[in-house]
Amino acid sequence: MDAFFNVNFFVELMLSTVRMATPLLLAALAETYSERAGLVNIGLDGIMSFGALAGFLIGFKTGSPMAGIAFGALSGVMINMIYAFCTIRLCAPQIVYGMAINIFAPALASFIYRLSFSDTSTLIQGVSMKTMPIPVLSQIPVLGPVFFNHLPLVYVSYLLVPVTAIFLNKTKAGLNFKAVGEFPKAAETLGINVTLQKYIACIICGALAGMGGAYLTICYTSTYSEGIVSGRGFIALSAVIFGRWMPTGVLFACLLFGFCDALQIRFQLLSPSTPYQILQMMPYIFTLLVLAFFGIKKSGPKANGQPYYREER
Repeated sequence: MDAFFNVNFFVELMLSTVRMATPLLLAALAETYSERAGLVNIGLDGIMSFGALAGFLIGFKTGSPMAGIAFGALSGVMINMIYAFCTIRLCAPQIVYGMAINIFAPALASFIYRLSFSDTSTLIQGVSMKTMPIPVLSQIPVLGPVFFNHLPLVYVSYLLVPVTAIFLNKTKAGLNFKAVGEFPKAAETLGINVTLQKYIACIICGALAGMGGAYLTICYTSTYSEGIVSGRGFIALSAVIFGRWMPTGVLFACLLFGFCDALQIRFQLLSPSTPYQILQMMPYIFTLLVLAFFGIKKSGPKANGQPYYREER
């Protein structure tokens, strides 16, 4: 037992935390952009599922992990445009169509996968992204391996946090973007195209969630299987609530969830006699606790989840 709890154990735990929090962070940032524009998109799981398949197929066919990531983002946008058209143009209930995406997209992904490969009984290995250590910084004891020895997409994901914070809080475009989620009618009177801003939010949301799905099949497992997302989209939703719709808060929440996921894998090694299903419940139990204690008093955008009828004043 003592052999596990050493410096290497904690370094590997923190390293796994950062990596396992990455798809959650991408999906949570996607939801942050969406909800800041007044759109509650609970279809993240479906978007990630389709992005996971699209990234895997393109990476497998081209041999390029970057092409897989890019196509995963594009496929996420395509799927999310269904949600965008129904909720923005038709003013349909956002929760209903978000759940419809969760049903439709994974089923479509499974269908395409079965068409692409005749043998679905075995896992097919695709391409994988290689680690890119940052020179000098990666050689720092303890901190170097944890923060500066990752895949390129991991660096991009965490860099998006300050970029998003600056955009939303320090730029005119970001303030206009947030105004749409707070007071869309007032924003329209000031010359802000509310409909356009909402569509932009859906494009960003779809791209980031699709990248989160592609991360799972290109950077995490190098293969595709049904149910690979495993509810990460819903965990990302709770991370947005826990993080109070702020990029830095969302980052902290995703790291906590990633830590729980990394810890349950270590516990499986420490206690092989314990049924692994019980340990795999840890991240989801933590999600329920977060929603129970932090989701009661919501402080999201005031027009969040409400359809916008432009003709009304």
